[in-house]
Amino acid sequence: MTVVRFLHSSDLHLGKRFGNFTGDLPGRLREARHAVIGKLAAHAREHSVETILLAGDTFDTETPAADVRRQALTEMAHHAPIHWVILPGNHDSLQATELWAQLAREAPDNVVLATTAAPIALAEGAVLLPAPCTTRRPGRDLSEWMDGASTSDGAIRIGLAHGPIQTFSEEGVGTEVIAPDRARRAGLDYLALGDWHGALAIDPRTHYSGSPEQDRFKHDRPGTALLVDIAGAGAVPEVTSLATAGFAWRTLDLHLLAGDDPGTMCDALLPDLRDRRQTLAKVVASGRTGLAARMALESAIARAAPDFAWLDLDMFGLATECAVEDLDQIDRAGALREAADALLVDSTDASKPAADRAVAAAALARLYGYAQQVSR
Repeated sequence: MTVVRFLHSSDLHLGKRFGNFTGDLPGRLREARHAVIGKLAAHAREHSVETILLAGDTFDTETPAADVRRQALTEMAHHAPIHWVILPGNHDSLQATELWAQLAREAPDNVVLATTAAPIALAEGAVLLPAPCTTRRPGRDLSEWMDGASTSDGAIRIGLAHGPIQTFSEEGVGTEVIAPDRARRAGLDYLALGDWHGALAIDPRTHYSGSPEQDRFKHDRPGTALLVDIAGAGAVPEVTSLATAGFAWRTLDLHLLAGDDPGTMCDALLPDLRDRRQTLAKVVASGRTGLAARMALESAIARAAPDFAWLDLDMFGLATECAVEDLDQIDRAGALREAADALLVDSTDASKPAADRAVAAAALARLYGYAQQVSR
C-alpha cells in the first residue's frame, strides 16, 4: 500500500513591498517571507518529507525583481533533495510569460514548475493534478479537468489549485470559482488550495494552507503550513498544522466604560515585552470614555509603540463623553470654545456617518490635549 507524506503551503508572496509601512519594517517583513523557504525545508527534514507543494502566489507580482526570484530559487536548491512544486497563482499567473520562462531557465533540478494541467508523478503510487492559474482572474473553475484525469488503479490522487471556493475570496472578488466538492467529483484524496491567507479546512480532503507569514490583520492568527499524511488511496488524510510565522499580526479589542482607566487596561492587554518586536498590533477601542481618559489611552499607546514592529490605535468605535467642565478647560468663551462646542455637536450627531463623528471626536480630543499642554 502506498503511503505519501508532503507539506502544503501557499501564498508566500515573495517580494511584497508593504508600502503602507515606513522605516525598516517593510524590509523586515519582506525578509521574513524569504526566510519561510528555510522554515518549510526545516519542517520537511524534521518530518521526513520529500516534497513541498506551493499552491500559488509564490511571488507577489508577475514581475518580481531579479533578486527576489533568483534568491528564492537558490534557497530552494540549497535544500535539495527536498523537491518544491510551484503552481502559478493569480498574482503570478501564466499570463506572466516572461516570469515563467525565466523560472524554467533558472530552476534547479529539485524545483518543479506545475505550469500545465497534466498529471505529475509525485511519488511511487501518488499523482499530482495541478490547475495553474492562466490569468489573474480566470473566471472559471480551472480544477474541473481533474474529474476526468486518468491515473493508474490504486494511485493516490492529489489536486493542487489556487483560487476562491464557496462564497469568499482573499481579495473580495470572484466567488465560487472552485467547486466546493471538487475532491469528491474528481476522486481526490487531497486537494491543496491557495488564495485564502488563513488556514481553513473546507472538508476533510480539501484544505487551504494559508499564508506562512501574515500580511494583514484579516485572519489574525500566525501563519502555518500543513503536514499531510495519506495512508493509501481512499484514506482520509491526516493534516497537522506547523508553525512558520516570524511575525504576529494581532487585533486587540479594548472595550471601555465611563470611569475605566484606559492606560492600565491597555497595558494589561498588550503582549509580553519581548514579543513586541515581532508583533504588529492594532488596538481597537470601543465603548465610552471621557476626554481625559481618551488622552490617557493615546499616551499609553504612544509610550508602548517603540517596543513594537508596529502599533496602531483605532478609536472609530469609541464614543467620547464630554462634560461642560471639559469644555471649560479648553476655553470658557471665544473662538476656541465655539470650535469645541461645534466639534462636540458633530461628534454626537447620530445623523452623521460614524466616520465623521469619529473624526470630530478625535479633533475635540486633540483640542483638549493642546489646551492641557498650554495650561501646564
